[in-house]
Amino acid sequence: MRNADADNSITEQVEQIISMVKSRGDEALFELAERFDGVKLDQLFIGQEEIIGIASTIGTEQKAAIDTAFKNISAFHRSQFQQEKPVETMPGVTCWREARAIERVGLYIPGGSAVLPSTFLMLGIPARIAGCQDIVVCSPPQKDGRVNVYLAYVAVLLQINRIFLVGGAQAVAAMAYGTASIAKTDKIFGPGNQYVTKAKTIIQSSTQTAIDMPAGPSEVLVIADEQANIEFVAADLLAQAEHGPDSQAILVATSQSIIDQTNLALERQMQVLPRSKIAYQAIHNSYAVLTTDLNEAIAFSNLYAPEHLILATRDWKALIPAVKNAGSVFLGNLTPESAGDYASGTNHTLPTSAYARSFSGVSLDSFIKKITFQHISPEGIQHIGHTVEVLAELEGLQGHKNAMTLRMNQEDKPA
Repeated sequence: MRNADADNSITEQVEQIISMVKSRGDEALFELAERFDGVKLDQLFIGQEEIIGIASTIGTEQKAAIDTAFKNISAFHRSQFQQEKPVETMPGVTCWREARAIERVGLYIPGGSAVLPSTFLMLGIPARIAGCQDIVVCSPPQKDGRVNVYLAYVAVLLQINRIFLVGGAQAVAAMAYGTASIAKTDKIFGPGNQYVTKAKTIIQSSTQTAIDMPAGPSEVLVIADEQANIEFVAADLLAQAEHGPDSQAILVATSQSIIDQTNLALERQMQVLPRSKIAYQAIHNSYAVLTTDLNEAIAFSNLYAPEHLILATRDWKALIPAVKNAGSVFLGNLTPESAGDYASGTNHTLPTSAYARSFSGVSLDSFIKKITFQHISPEGIQHIGHTVEVLAELEGLQGHKNAMTLRMNQEDKPA
């Protein structure tokens, strides 16, 4: 089972948290920070001056790496903006769409067992490129009641002047309903554990606040044949497994030998991982699938609809057309999923739990909505008028018909 809540215990806890935040606002957020994060906060946010101060302590090498990722992610997302051309559907009838940024967005940056400045980049960059007017950022407080130096540096790059020290389901609730300190947002973005994912799902069904997608515990599916590098395959599986014990790392192999060799490589590599206990739990809850060939492997992957799909074969080009359901795909033996997690340019906020069947990952489009426009000229009224009259009449909507008939019969028809 992926992201399961068989006994509804997660749902019940999340509903209680949402109710607390909705009714008690900031007071509930202070209480929940102490309960879940072990931090007694003096205030719910850190401001611009403190952010800049924390960011100034970043190391040279780390700064350069974040700068490179910022550049690549910006380039990829900036390329996604395209102005659509007007279409004349019939003489005198012109239709088109224009993009408008979502005005106020909420970004949730996880900060439990691992602090993720990469997620801040993945969400903040397209929000800025789209032109969102207000960007509300929530991230769990560190034990010192502040934020990580790397999150602070990304905030400086993104010109974010305030980070709210709120994590988990309570952050989602705060951004959905608003509190005295945190503004209500129009759409909430960001991955998280099952509690965050459940909160986003509940919020979307009960408020006017939208969400990016159900993005829960991380998962990877690796398709490997005899051309795969076994050490690379094991490393890719562990890269996902170390996220959390509820992560899934699935191997789909064309021979039993590949599975056996990968298991041995997993044991060797896991021993040197600092997060080996977490990785072991995730691997223990994952599995391998034996298939007869790559076509059967792709068919299984499309059913599973993984967040991350790695094609560990030299024949990856031939497989691309067969990929139907996946959040993001990594091609060949030299393309680790971690490249997309950090710096290749693609977005790492992706659908999990088989939602890749119907959801895309975060992109520039996630931060905009598209408004349709239409204009009808005097010529257009004559061309389209009778069609509208007939359709309105057959549906029994006389008012609709009259709105067109009056225009058709008016001698002076200003455009």
